[in-house]
Amino acid sequence: MGMVDSPNERRGGRKGAHRRKRLGFKLDMTPMVDVAFLLLTFFMLTTTFAKSNTMEINIPPETGEISIAERNVMTLRVPGDGFAYWSLGEEAPRRTPLYEQQGTAHTTMSHDIRQVLQQQSAANKKLVIVVKISEKAKYRSLVDIIDELNLLKIDRFSLDDFNAQDEVEVRRSVALL
Repeated sequence: MGMVDSPNERRGGRKGAHRRKRLGFKLDMTPMVDVAFLLLTFFMLTTTFAKSNTMEINIPPETGEISIAERNVMTLRVPGDGFAYWSLGEEAPRRTPLYEQQGTAHTTMSHDIRQVLQQQSAANKKLVIVVKISEKAKYRSLVDIIDELNLLKIDRFSLDDFNAQDEVEVRRSVALL
């Protein structure tokens, strides 16, 4: 690991010069390994392990289509304008604020949307809620709606694409206001 020169060696490039003798050199690595394992143990025991922020969603097996009566379907459309538009069956959508406003920030889910979900699911035990989120809406809206459904213990819901027909329904609802 290291080299030690002997004091009797000659320096220079003469023909009759003695060869340098190498003396043995031993480096004890034990203290360094002890310190490395001590630091490793210290950092492992003192760091906090971050809990993963995941949401468990059980997906049913794809065995085919399931037919549901139109009166048992509630459609919840979120176009990204801060409102949710909900309708039962073929009714015209009704507009409800998605978040409570405190100052300029949206903080919590609206009491109105929570009340609608709770009343409709209590009135119809076979109710299936179809959630349609526009690409313009924030991802937070989807997570908050699924959290709200979980808090209300509503487990019969489905996610679907927000298409052009849904955009027409939202415009029709806004025009009626």
